[in-house]
Amino acid sequence: MRKIISTLIIAATFQSGLHAQSDATPSEEQLYRPNFHFTPKKGWMNDPNGLYYKDGVYHLFFQYYPDGNKWGPMHWGHATSKDLVRWEEQPIALYPDDLGYIFSGSAVVDKNNTSGFGDSKNNPVVAIYTYHNPNRAKDGKIDVESQGIAYSLDNSKTWTKYSSNPVLKNPGIRDFRDPKVIWDTKRKQWVMALAAQDRAHFYTSKNLKDWTFQSEFGKELGGHGGVWECPDLFPLKVEGWKEEKWVLIVNINPGGPNKGSAGQYFVGDFDGKTFKIDEHFTKQLQREKAVWLDWGKDNYASVSFDNVPQDKRIIIGWMSNWEYAQEVPTELWRSSTTVAREVSLKKTKDGYILKNVPVTQLKKYQGKPITKKISLKSENRLITKSDINLSKAVIDLDLKKMNAGKYTFSLKNTLGEEVLFGIDNKTKELFIDRSKSGKTDFGKNYATPITKAPLNEIYVNAKMKLVIDKTSIEIFFNDGEKVLTEIFFPNENFSELTLNTNTNGASLEFNAYQINTK
Repeated sequence: MRKIISTLIIAATFQSGLHAQSDATPSEEQLYRPNFHFTPKKGWMNDPNGLYYKDGVYHLFFQYYPDGNKWGPMHWGHATSKDLVRWEEQPIALYPDDLGYIFSGSAVVDKNNTSGFGDSKNNPVVAIYTYHNPNRAKDGKIDVESQGIAYSLDNSKTWTKYSSNPVLKNPGIRDFRDPKVIWDTKRKQWVMALAAQDRAHFYTSKNLKDWTFQSEFGKELGGHGGVWECPDLFPLKVEGWKEEKWVLIVNINPGGPNKGSAGQYFVGDFDGKTFKIDEHFTKQLQREKAVWLDWGKDNYASVSFDNVPQDKRIIIGWMSNWEYAQEVPTELWRSSTTVAREVSLKKTKDGYILKNVPVTQLKKYQGKPITKKISLKSENRLITKSDINLSKAVIDLDLKKMNAGKYTFSLKNTLGEEVLFGIDNKTKELFIDRSKSGKTDFGKNYATPITKAPLNEIYVNAKMKLVIDKTSIEIFFNDGEKVLTEIFFPNENFSELTLNTNTNGASLEFNAYQINTK
């Protein structure tokens, strides 16, 4: 939950933190600054915002407090990339004003100039965001949050806030935020999905300025362990079928499958006014209670980019968890994003799977592969530092002839610290255990319990793609059918990968690549 904290306290914390670690800055950079995940040069970052593509450039905005390393008065930070992998931080895009802090939202390329903000030379980019009024919040008011817009005619170098903000006033709901807007091609209208406490509200507009309430969704459906945040509604074609379904991603904090914040999704149909879950998905939801985008503890507020080429749906998330995000052991900056991921929709006999895998652009940074084939023993040394640098790597694992036992991979360093992860093919689950990963005594529920993701069967063959950076692992099981994302803070970079198993007869083939982005 976004916490309202005194600016003075935050600034003081930041300054004392800078002073305390000034001598150790190279060590912090060396140990914890990610190699290829975006992180701000300094300050606090959380939710991705305003994601869009235009004129060959991807734009990533994010919740940002430049003057401290904890949550504070929110701005929109800004970064750009030509390929979704190498990001360049830009000047701050949106600052707080008299209407409040600039909370999460989205941005759209207004190709038809429906807003009237454009001119003959430029399609406007319109940002839609939440105003959070700290004074009204302090006074215990309900109508704290409203929606505003701003526009840019120079590819987000400068922004002009709309003079008649807010464009959507508060209807009497305390948590009323995070507008995600898309163009509904079929009905030629803008559609806004908005988080309204424990459900989603849908609004429509012809011009991005005047919004009409259409419906709500989510009461007593899915996870309700915390407030709903950062929704995203979009259509996707179903793999191997002619049909198209609408997907609604909803982030929740707390109430995730492994405690803390997480993202869930729903699959259904949208008629321009109302979102209704599909009959097949209804049975899945009754069985699973909530359907999760990522089972790890560190993928929150994942939302998608507008105007991406070839109608791909690309998402990116905040790689942390509100249980400990403000206490992680970095001082100069806090937080990074996940790797950008392409999502696709698969229909199975059990329901729908929103698969997500790293964007293909990551492959162009992969070095020459290290390839090995191994008949597995109880203990197997897979990769050492003489093979590749495991603080910036992608590893494709292919397990065959598996038995009903446990396959435990371990990322290790010379200090004896390790991150354990793998497949328990007896209890039918994926797992990550970071209890011995280095620094673990911060925040709430960081190291315990072990993260688990259920599997529907005992596997004979299984694949995993690992994306490993200095302080993170992203595990994509069987082409992204199950995903686990987690962060860690070792006192020395991990340099070895091993695999232990209590079964016989299985084999492993893998390709390991070093990621070179510098």
